[in-house]
Amino acid sequence: MGKSRAAKYEPNWESLKKYKVPDWFTDAKFGIFIHWGVYSVPAFGSEWYPRHMYIKSSTEYAHHVKKWGQPGEFGYKDFIPMFKARKWDPEAWVELFKKAGAKYVVPVAEHHDGFPMYDCSYTTWNAANMGPCRDVCAELGKATRKAGLKFGVSSHRAFNWHYYTFRDEFDNTDTANSQLYGVPHRDEQPVSYEFVLDWYARTQEMVDKFSPDILWFDFGWQRDEFGPWRPRVAAYYYNHALKHGYEPVLQYKDKFPDGVAVLDIERGKLADIRPHFWQTDTSVSYRSWSYIEDDDFRTVDSIVHDLVDIVSKNGSLLLNIGPRSDGTIPKEVQRLLLGTGEWLDVNGEAIYGARPWKVYGEGETGVPRSFDERAQKPYTAGDVRFTQKDGVLYAICLGWPGKEACIRALGSGSAIGKKIANVTMLGSREKIAWTQDESGLKLKTPARRPCRNAYTFRIKLR
Repeated sequence: MGKSRAAKYEPNWESLKKYKVPDWFTDAKFGIFIHWGVYSVPAFGSEWYPRHMYIKSSTEYAHHVKKWGQPGEFGYKDFIPMFKARKWDPEAWVELFKKAGAKYVVPVAEHHDGFPMYDCSYTTWNAANMGPCRDVCAELGKATRKAGLKFGVSSHRAFNWHYYTFRDEFDNTDTANSQLYGVPHRDEQPVSYEFVLDWYARTQEMVDKFSPDILWFDFGWQRDEFGPWRPRVAAYYYNHALKHGYEPVLQYKDKFPDGVAVLDIERGKLADIRPHFWQTDTSVSYRSWSYIEDDDFRTVDSIVHDLVDIVSKNGSLLLNIGPRSDGTIPKEVQRLLLGTGEWLDVNGEAIYGARPWKVYGEGETGVPRSFDERAQKPYTAGDVRFTQKDGVLYAICLGWPGKEACIRALGSGSAIGKKIANVTMLGSREKIAWTQDESGLKLKTPARRPCRNAYTFRIKLR
């Protein structure tokens, strides 16, 4: 147990600095995020469809009027009875996630739309009472933990206050629907104290109901109105974990000091090793976090390369998928997950439980800005990432080096000097001939590639 288990937390940053990220999380490296909700029914644009369908200048509004009618006649609430989830099998989901190599699973418990995917005490408009009439988070949590994976939940509730545009002609101004849309108010009206109290109560309930190994927050609660409540949430969650004997991971995007929780970077990476453990959350889709028709998906290469790059810099990857409204996972998404799992089956030794080396790697390919993943240039064999574990240094080439690889950072004058005992390649039984001089470590590659996507030299040190 880390030192975070030794003392009760007070709701202030100084007390919360006692927290230590648990080893299970720094070992896990790879998890699955799931955006599944009522927004999966229209399956158009993105998971922000509920917001945009009430903005008259948007593409979603035009689409909605054409296909479903005016939002005053057919509103977002009217998709709820269509969200049946008739083919949903939580055990099958978890089996797929395990094959993908994931070690933790984080479903969206409540998105900005205000429709909880669990049996929420603070609104009857939730998945346990409407739509699927199933407590999605509870069922998925049970299946996840039964399979030996860690289970978390995410809250996007804080932005619900500013999510919907309220107009007299829309159904969201009808107070009969306020449990979903919220109380009508001006677009930029500050978050009310009543809303903040409700948000905090829902957060406490999620902690109490699920004892989540991970509690993930989207943006929204970085606003000043939530300021006093941020350390309160952390203290409540950590103290609950102390009482119930589990090791918690709280994830944030902004307005937290270093060392009290885990920084999460959405659709982005870091340029170097971060001393504090961190996480990237991104999606298998470039366009959406939820299921949409005619989506644009990433490649297995890009997912594996992101995972390797992130782990080499002391981070973890939370990879999102969007199931269809019936509960099935699209074939293309399954292919991407299984492809990632195939790579981890061969190379997981260099990922799970590994730690950063003295430098993250070498190569000319940089990291694009956050939310600009399409700008990521393809990695090459010259892009190498390092991890280490138990007296072994792993050099992962993000492209096939051809007949010989030359790793400049591992020359005779480097930090490992003359400490190399032997070199192998994960997944191959062939001997790896190598030489080392001031220009680098030169490695002959196997005649046959042991996998696809990226290639790991296992360097045993004396």
